[in-house]
Amino acid sequence: MLTDGSVETDLRTEFREAGINQTLHRIYLEVKCHVTILTPYDTITETIVNQVLLVEGVIIGNIPDAYYNLEGLNSDQMLEMLD
Repeated sequence: MLTDGSVETDLRTEFREAGINQTLHRIYLEVKCHVTILTPYDTITETIVNQVLLVEGVIIGNIPDAYYNLEGLNSDQMLEMLD
């Protein structure tokens, strides 16, 4: 049995909401392996992809004095709240 392959790497970044004025920032290393296994009866080719978390941090912004969740309200209902 013989093995043959190559590896590709790439940095990936992700931003997610983590609360009021907070953002979760993650940096991943994406590893993509192209593997070929040679046997007397068959040749098997596979691609394996995995992500490794390198860094994770929370970016904190200013906290507002008031917070309103207006999800699901239409514009008429919002105008009534301001009166």
